[in-house]
Amino acid sequence: MRVIVVGGGIVGASAAFHLARRGVDVTLVDATRPGQATAAGAGVVFPWPFPWDAPPARAFALRAAAHLPGLVAELTDDGVDPGYSVVGGISVSTDTAALDRDYGLMTELSRRRGYERLGAVRRLEPGEPAARFPLLPDSYAGVEVAGTARVDGRMARAALVSMAKDYGLTLVSGFAELTGTAGDNARVRGVRVAGDELEADVVVVAAGVWTAPLLEPFGVAVPVRSVRGQIVHTALPGYYTRDWPVLRFPAEECHIVAFPPDRLVLGSTWEPGSDLEHRVTVRGLHEGLSAGIRMLPGLADATVVETRVGFRPSSADGLQILGPLAELPGVVVATGLGSMGLTLGPYQGVVAATLALGEEPDVNVSAFRPDRPVAD
Repeated sequence: MRVIVVGGGIVGASAAFHLARRGVDVTLVDATRPGQATAAGAGVVFPWPFPWDAPPARAFALRAAAHLPGLVAELTDDGVDPGYSVVGGISVSTDTAALDRDYGLMTELSRRRGYERLGAVRRLEPGEPAARFPLLPDSYAGVEVAGTARVDGRMARAALVSMAKDYGLTLVSGFAELTGTAGDNARVRGVRVAGDELEADVVVVAAGVWTAPLLEPFGVAVPVRSVRGQIVHTALPGYYTRDWPVLRFPAEECHIVAFPPDRLVLGSTWEPGSDLEHRVTVRGLHEGLSAGIRMLPGLADATVVETRVGFRPSSADGLQILGPLAELPGVVVATGLGSMGLTLGPYQGVVAATLALGEEPDVNVSAFRPDRPVAD
């Protein structure tokens, strides 16, 4: 069987890896477009669902949480660094009542089946979070969840592609066009890249916000939309941040993620309808920096290293877009994870690979079908 995967972000890389590992003749076509969401994600990994999530999303997230540790272990055992580390996470605030609610919720979740890897949940008194994250003022108390992790999206994607190549993956760089027939006998039969025709039994379209334009020539509308995110990376000379936990500021709905050796990544903007404009704006830069300094005053002396811009593929109903197209055989679509790409993307790739092989996945994905009606 021959499968082509279009899109080299975390979902496409995972799909290609799992197909290649099973001995499938697989080609990954990646245009390396600026704005790929995987390369710009903050890196928070918390795959466990909350009680208010839709039932299909809850089931999917629990499967993702169960899958991720094994995948990381496999890559690591084969000598590839996926940039993943369980460092714990702390919700911090000076609002005692809010933290008590967080502690109650997380404690209750930790007792449920499927949440075992959530780890210990601890209530931290004022000053205790600062002992783990030295830039925090001592006035902050917190709730610590030991199982929270971080991942470098670029490293994770590169690790998956590297291992897939060891299993025989063919990697093609360039812009893909789907080929096949439209109309009453519509079917996708492969892709065209730089004038070369590549045939396949199935094409997995994991092209993020560029998924819809690929399918439009076949008269198929996929409900994916772009949400731009601008995210600021800073460096802290004199600090070693490798073991710092992920910080969550509930009042700001914002995360700060630390990476070695001395980098802090500030929470991203959320900009729907940005028309794929890959640029850093004054508003976006100001939003990231001002929020960072407001929460961590000591950040004012940090060095601004870079600002990354990414386009999150999202949907109007908040559910991902995953599955075959009833009216267009030969295609599996896998996108629409929004801000959860790095958390759920590795497992979404597994499911996409399973569907491409004509097999039933171990989770019900009918609610995610790409041809479902979605109101704007």
